[in-house]
Parts: sequence; structure tokens; C-alpha cells
Amino acid sequence: MTLMEINAGDTAWVLASAALVMLMTPGLAFFYGGMVRMKSVLNMMMMSFITIAVVTIMWVVVGYSLTFAGDTGHVVGDLSEVGLKGLMSPDAVSGSTPTLAFVAFQLMFAIITPALISGAIADRATFRGWIAFVVGWTPLVYFPVAHSVWFLQDGEGGWIGDKLKAVDFAGGTAVHVNAGAAALALAIVLGKRIGWKKDPMRPHSLPLVILGGGLLWFGWFGFNAGSALSAGTTAAVTFVNTQAATAAAVIGWLIIERIRHGKATTLGMASGAVAGLVAITPSCGAVTPVGAIILGLLAGAVCCFAVSLKYKFGFDDSLDVVGVHLVGGLFGSLMIGLLGTAAAPSAVNGLFYGGGVSQLGKQALANLVVGVYSFVVAFILGKVIDKTIGFRVTEDDEVTGVDQVEHAETAYDFLGASGLRGHTPLARPSTAETENGTTETSEKEGANA
Repeated sequence: MTLMEINAGDTAWVLASAALVMLMTPGLAFFYGGMVRMKSVLNMMMMSFITIAVVTIMWVVVGYSLTFAGDTGHVVGDLSEVGLKGLMSPDAVSGSTPTLAFVAFQLMFAIITPALISGAIADRATFRGWIAFVVGWTPLVYFPVAHSVWFLQDGEGGWIGDKLKAVDFAGGTAVHVNAGAAALALAIVLGKRIGWKKDPMRPHSLPLVILGGGLLWFGWFGFNAGSALSAGTTAAVTFVNTQAATAAAVIGWLIIERIRHGKATTLGMASGAVAGLVAITPSCGAVTPVGAIILGLLAGAVCCFAVSLKYKFGFDDSLDVVGVHLVGGLFGSLMIGLLGTAAAPSAVNGLFYGGGVSQLGKQALANLVVGVYSFVVAFILGKVIDKTIGFRVTEDDEVTGVDQVEHAETAYDFLGASGLRGHTPLARPSTAETENGTTETSEKEGANA
């Protein structure tokens, strides 16, 4: 391809969409940060933000090459474009945009996928352990899975997208099932929080949850419609489907919540929106707008039920990553096999459109393999990290709060705001030697109950 084949409108759309998807990770930080207790909010948000830094470096150095440069066994790329070698050339074109625009867009997916996992281990993970996990899991799992799903080369690309022909328009399998399975593994590895099922662990700031949910909803238009990689009909269809499914999922979640608990809650509304966004992600290019409404309504209801499974099965998924992302991503992917229509951009007929059960089987197989692979690698990696550098904080540190212990900060300066002079709770607390040679904090935290 030549320089003349670059389309300015498509390039602008892809770059704008990359910026929208970038905003989703700070949005996730607010969403997760509002859902945890006061003593963990900064650590929770830091887990998202550090992922931006770590994954960006890995993506530029080796990640893009392993995901989208060539094909090795239909599972992973090669090292021909390490360091983005050769991609600054005017002749480096991907579709109708410069290849670097595609690099930037896909980078944002690589960032948010491991960030999603962090919600399952809120309140109890060491910061160093989390960084080590991101450094290990991203190249071992995300890069090959993304290659398998999205590297399409006329039957000679990834095994899921090119060989199996399973559909994943924007990341139901590659992002949400992938992250959700890893989240389940880490929740098991790190174990339950102290006081789980006994102590109240309510969100400390529902306004932050709503803010984060709103930023996610806004950014998700880049996530889904941006995956069209051009400013045309496909982008418009996926945009409308994303909005329709998400709105319906809010209603579906609140209906179930009202039936089960008698109230429709703010947290439920935000969670329903995210569940709808997750479910429509793989299918936004495969269904009609009416199909998107049906899918979203059902997804909201299904995920509302799914978040309570952790109590039945006994795993402490702190912020319901499994119930929303694993279940929602799987549900949305499977619904392609039922509601998919050849009239939509993905051009596959599901069971309800005369396509039989073939596509449903393909969707199920793709998600099963990805889910099992991600779970196994995350479980082993989590165990190794925990046995070496430590992945879970001590009981005393968990009670004190990971913000204070891991970052020497607290999110809210209540004592300072009350007018108590000379108190600086955001400063690193000083320590003094005790008689037995240990140290003790000279200033106790007052903000995090």
C-alpha cells in the first residue's frame, strides 16, 4: 500500500477512539476506587494507573510485535517489529490508516485488560506483587490471546479469528473473558479478605462509582465503534448497538435488584451499565439494534444474579469482576450464536436467523479455551509471586489499610479539614525505635476506619 491510500477521516477516527479507550482506564480507577473502603481507595486506583505505565513500555518494546507482526503457529506473532521497527515510515499502513495509529489503538486494549483484573483482589494485594503479575500475565496471556482473536490473514492468522471463525468484534473473549478468568484465579490465590461475609464492606463513595461508570460508558464508544477502524457504516452500527444494549442492561439489572432486594440502587445502576457494555463488546457488530436491546436486557439480569455466585462458591471477588466481566463477556459472545445476523457487519447468522448451532459452538469453544488458559496461567503466576516476593499483605497491614502501608498516604484528610493544627496525615508517618529494635508508627491513621 502507498501513502495515498491513507484516509484522513479514518485516521482521525482511530486516533480519537484510542484516546477514548485510554480514558477508560482512569474511568475504571474511579469506578473501582469508589467501590472499595476508604483505607484502600488510593491503592485501588494506583493499580489501574500503574498498568498504563507498565503495559505501554511492554507494548512498544515487544508487545505489538508479538500480537500483530506475522504469525507463529496461529497463536502468537513474531519479533520482526520489536521496538516498532520500521513503523514510522510513510509506507507503514494498516488498512486505511498509518500503522502507528493502529498500534496506539490496540495499546489501549492491552492496558485495560489486566487493569480489569485488579478489582478481584482489592484491599489485600501488595503493589509490587501486582506489578509483577502485570509484567508476567500480559505477555504470557494477553499478547497470544489477542493475536489468536484479532490477527486476521485470510485463514493464515490467529486460530480463533481466522481458523475457528469465532466472532469477537471488540474484546468479549480477548478482553473480558480473558481478564475475568484471571481475576477468578487471583481471588482464589490471595484468599478472602479479613471479615469477608461478616464485616460490612460497602463502597466508600458512590459518586466516584457513578463518575467512573460514566467515563467507562463514554470511552466504550471508542472501544466498540473504534474497532471498526474506519469512519463508516460499521462504526455507526456498533455505536448505536453499544448505546442500546447498555441502556437496556441498566433496566435489566435494576428490575432484578428490585425484585430480589426491594430497592433499585445507585451501585446497581452503574454495575448494570458496565455489564451491558461488556456483553455488547463481542457482539456489537453481529446484531441488530433491537437484538442489542434484547441482549442488554438479558445481560443486566444475568450479571445481577451472577455477582452473588461468589457467596455460594466461597471465593472473594472483591468488586465482582467475575460476575460482570467473565459472565458478561461469555454471555455476549454466546448470544452471537443466537442473535447474530448476516445483515450486521460481522455477517454471521445465529440460530434465530437460520444459522443453526454452528456459530454458537464456535463461540463456546473459543471462550472455553481462552478462559481455561488464562485461569491456569494466572493461578500459577499468582502462586509464584506470592511464594517469592509476596502478593498478599499481612493481616495487620490489611487491617491498617493498604493505602497507608503500601503508599504512606490516605485518600481523605479529615483531621486536617477539621482544623487540627500540625497534623499532616498525608505525609509519610515517622517511626521510632522500640526497646526490642523494631519500629512503631508515631502517628496513627485517623481517616480510614
